[in-house]
Amino acid sequence: MPTPPPREPDTPTRPPAGTLEQRARQALDAVFDPELDEPITDLGFVRSVETGPDRALIVHLRLPTSFCAPNFAYLMAIDAKDALAALPEAGPVTVLLDDHHDSDLINRGLAADAGYRGTFGAEAEEGLDELRLVFRRKAHTAAMERALTALLRSDPALTEDHLHHVVLGDLPDTAATRALLRRREALGLGTTPAEPVLVDDDGHPFHPDEIPLRLRYARAVRVSIDGNAHFCRGLLRTRYPESATDQSPRATGPRPADLVKEETS
Repeated sequence: MPTPPPREPDTPTRPPAGTLEQRARQALDAVFDPELDEPITDLGFVRSVETGPDRALIVHLRLPTSFCAPNFAYLMAIDAKDALAALPEAGPVTVLLDDHHDSDLINRGLAADAGYRGTFGAEAEEGLDELRLVFRRKAHTAAMERALTALLRSDPALTEDHLHHVVLGDLPDTAATRALLRRREALGLGTTPAEPVLVDDDGHPFHPDEIPLRLRYARAVRVSIDGNAHFCRGLLRTRYPESATDQSPRATGPRPADLVKEETS
């Protein structure tokens, strides 16, 4: 099957409710940029979703630059294809990455269902599962810091010394808490109310003496993710001005000006 050419940019429109296109976009809400820890739909990375004969789905993705890391790009593209293929009402699924220096290679691999190593060959130094695990751990570390920092700010009497005893049941029902629970579930970590919040990648709590250092490290990871997300959003709008209407406000993280304050504090 020949690969359709990239679409020219156009003005985005909201698909009619209940259509296959709308359900496809909803399915793409669950596909995250592995480094920025945000849905590709919120970031504006979904350029277009079209339907064709036999309920086919054709999706074009775009990225902030032509030199975004190929492994990140492939991970998002294959996750998008898997999410769409899981729709019971969908026919053949084609996902195309536009305007990237490895577009041809990635698009051929996706079309042939060649897999990560089959697509990149010797360049694939690690498997896709290992790559996912690295970014899931970073996302969990950042989510953990967001939840704990919000808790500290909500209660002036609470200090970092008390965080060793904080369990999931102590966290308020907020977006930050729910995000943390999702990240823990993705790593296979416990999500019951009695589970400690501040833990390592394997779910083991840190020694009380380590809390300040571990929290500072987690904050550095979170600030890096938030800063990269802001930067990439701006790059995408510069490269594709029409993408601004597709981007949703970032749900978590401080304003860009606050990032400088945190990095120097």
